[in-house]
Amino acid sequence: MPEAAVHHSVIFGMDPLWLAVSVLLLVYAVVMLEKFNRAVLSLLGAGMMILGGVLTQEQAVAGVDFNTIGLLTGMMVIVAISQKTGMFQYVAIRAAKSVKGKPWGVLVMLATVTAVFSAFLDNVTTVLLIAPVTLLITDALGVRPYPYLFSQILASNIGGTATLIGDPPNIMIGSAAHLSFYDFLINLTPVIPVVFLVTILMIWLMFGRDLKASEEHRQLIMAFNENEAIKDVVLLKKCLSVLGLVIGGFTFAHYFHLEPASIAMAGAAVLLLMQTWGAPLKDKDHAFEGIMAEVEWTTIFFFVGLFIVVTGVEHTGAITWLANRTLAMTGGDFTATVAAVLWISALASALIDNIPFVATMIPMIHDMGPSFGGADALRPLWWALALGACLGGNGTLIGASANLIVAGFAQRAGHPISFLVFMKHAFWLMLVTVGMAHIYLYLRYLS
Repeated sequence: MPEAAVHHSVIFGMDPLWLAVSVLLLVYAVVMLEKFNRAVLSLLGAGMMILGGVLTQEQAVAGVDFNTIGLLTGMMVIVAISQKTGMFQYVAIRAAKSVKGKPWGVLVMLATVTAVFSAFLDNVTTVLLIAPVTLLITDALGVRPYPYLFSQILASNIGGTATLIGDPPNIMIGSAAHLSFYDFLINLTPVIPVVFLVTILMIWLMFGRDLKASEEHRQLIMAFNENEAIKDVVLLKKCLSVLGLVIGGFTFAHYFHLEPASIAMAGAAVLLLMQTWGAPLKDKDHAFEGIMAEVEWTTIFFFVGLFIVVTGVEHTGAITWLANRTLAMTGGDFTATVAAVLWISALASALIDNIPFVATMIPMIHDMGPSFGGADALRPLWWALALGACLGGNGTLIGASANLIVAGFAQRAGHPISFLVFMKHAFWLMLVTVGMAHIYLYLRYLS
């Protein structure tokens, strides 16, 4: 076991290593039970790390990755304002009508819209906006919503894998490893369309031949007026302009040595200003408070607490020990280590939320740097972690936050998604996509 750092003030004279690891495992276990708010649990864990003497307050604050927090918050503000325009609903309805309301075509189009939006916004927000429209469309078609919601869960995690901002694990990896939006575009995006197409093919084999709708039901879809979904044309133009600038900023940030959080927060501030330009101060304050209420503060504070908990474990030397054990298991072979990171990440992310798992893996991979020649040599390991965690999140309903959100919508609509039924359809499909990622990593970086 690792030799823990010296902590003279650890509560009751406990070994700081065992205290830190116990807190981490306890937080993970109770989060998985889904009986308590996960932000509260992670903040309680953070408090135990500080009050227990594993970390000082200064060390805890230093452990919070404010680039991740700023990027998440900025994008949440931009999306919260953008959704008021109705543009997401417009695109979903337009996509369904473009295939004449044919059930299989509708599934493919809605899955494609979900994947694309998930890449350039974030997958949690995307399913929040697309799932309700999907239930409306499937009700009009008279078809079972499960195949549509199933495909969107998978599409959201696959699309989110493609970019820095698509999935929270990627945001965390990008910030910790100093990888830019452009780095993700050129290293991960190329394999994602192939993974998506294979996934759609396998979904067709499972459900495609059973998706049928009468002409009468299809005409109900064609009667939808997508233009009615647009609620504010002026605000829509402002949102599209800012989104375009922000995504462009992400793409070229590395040329100007800017962090993604700075771009996202600046874009959010500009859009907040533009949203109520010319209105009385009272109206501006009211609009600002409304937008802030829609930011997912539970997610933000979950990250804050989680960063502190993982910092406490890292501070005791436990993660360095785990990294060394992993290297020993793979014999120090880089190809074997990449494969181990990919598959362990995928299988673990299917069973626990991929966010806390990635938070634990990041410092472990950092600690492997000296064994493989420094930070630059670790890049294939970062891509393996991203692909494993994001694609592995498709394995079960608890693998990613987006999965649970869609399941919640289905439950409230009277179409509950069974954990075991979802796993029966999704787990083997997840294994196929991770296998494709393995082949991609080998051919591009290891052969």
